[in-house]
Amino acid sequence: MEYNYIIFSAVIAWAAAQIIKTVLWFMKNKKINIERLLGAGGMPSSHSSFVTASTVAVSRKAGLNSIEFAIMFVVAIIVIYDAMGVRYAAGLHAKEINKMNKYLINFSTSTKNEMELGGNKEKELKEFLGHTPFEVLVGVLLGIVLALIIPLK
Repeated sequence: MEYNYIIFSAVIAWAAAQIIKTVLWFMKNKKINIERLLGAGGMPSSHSSFVTASTVAVSRKAGLNSIEFAIMFVVAIIVIYDAMGVRYAAGLHAKEINKMNKYLINFSTSTKNEMELGGNKEKELKEFLGHTPFEVLVGVLLGIVLALIIPLK
């Protein structure tokens, strides 16, 4: 069967990371969370596994001296940096904002104050956005391993 090795490697790495993430969530929380199957954040980083598998696949197909590998390497660094930096910080901010909203809601209901808290009081910001360096490292290693064991066609 003929297939695009680069895309196949990336998709398999992403799917594996998402499945692992969902299983780890279930083991920790003893309940299924379907959002973990498609959502961002958590262990391992599916963004990192996806982009790393793509980069390794390009290196195997086009070579380490190719323009394609150079471009993929640069994109991988940007994605990995973003996963650990900007998106991780945004997740921490969301966590703190959610805490403040809960406090304000509790304060409002305990004092019978009719404060407007930005509309929907029950909606929380997503806190799973980015990754710790360890979550990224595991995602990178997963992407490397899968891209190396998937047959080159």
